[in-house]
Amino acid sequence: MEGVKDFSPTHTFECGQCFRWIKEGDGSYTGVVKGKAANIRFHDGVLVLSNTSLQDFKDLWYDYFDLGRDYSEVKSRISKDGIMRKAVEFGHGIRLLKQEPWEMLISYIISSNNNIPRIKNTIKTLCRLYGAEIRFAGGSHYTFPTVESLASSSIEGLNICGGGYRCKYIAKTSRMVRDHEVCLEKLAGLSTGEARSELMRLPGVGAKVADCVLLYSGTKHDVFPTDVWVKRVMERLYFHRTARFEEIQSFAREYFDGLAGFAQQYLFYYARENKMGVK
Repeated sequence: MEGVKDFSPTHTFECGQCFRWIKEGDGSYTGVVKGKAANIRFHDGVLVLSNTSLQDFKDLWYDYFDLGRDYSEVKSRISKDGIMRKAVEFGHGIRLLKQEPWEMLISYIISSNNNIPRIKNTIKTLCRLYGAEIRFAGGSHYTFPTVESLASSSIEGLNICGGGYRCKYIAKTSRMVRDHEVCLEKLAGLSTGEARSELMRLPGVGAKVADCVLLYSGTKHDVFPTDVWVKRVMERLYFHRTARFEEIQSFAREYFDGLAGFAQQYLFYYARENKMGVK
């Protein structure tokens, strides 16, 4: 696809919203989405996807990369101050991916109180053990496990993946989703508060994990995922004092006017890469 603006694979895949895109030696990225393995490269406005068809691009990748959205307008609307202007300039190529809610749910349960290398390794092992193999570019890649495959797994089996105490959450959450105690397909039709509350019925899902699921699946863009680190960054950049989680959430909703999720992602990437909020 030619004429693609406001996009950088590095910014998009390394900003903290996904865990299964692997950077290759030539700077391209390889990943698996909805059972499709592909390699992506981008240069001078030209987006190249290998191992895909025009129909797949229309049916899957166009929405996945949020290519129908004018990110120049988004960045203009959230650049309300010097801090955000710097953050947007730094991560100018970030696009919010529209990922599978189910994959986001399990991935962000695993991410709780965890570091990125361990998160990626746990998810990689989970996919290898419970997903389906896809042969691509001379290597093996794996689909994300289905609800049924994880719901029918044992705690002992899940423990092999290295998820630790989170394995019991994965098992119980998978069974609740399988049994339709929580219906992920209905989240988009709920208000943001209702969708968050529905997700928080699941074991291992607090407010931050719920907001990550909603944001990184493209379900809701007015959430502002906030953990202790993001709280510290916001206190430093905006409040200049100690602030409550609720205070930060309320500020972000009102200040960024429905685009809080986009603002969070630019701020998160900018602050993390510049080691802000690190004690």
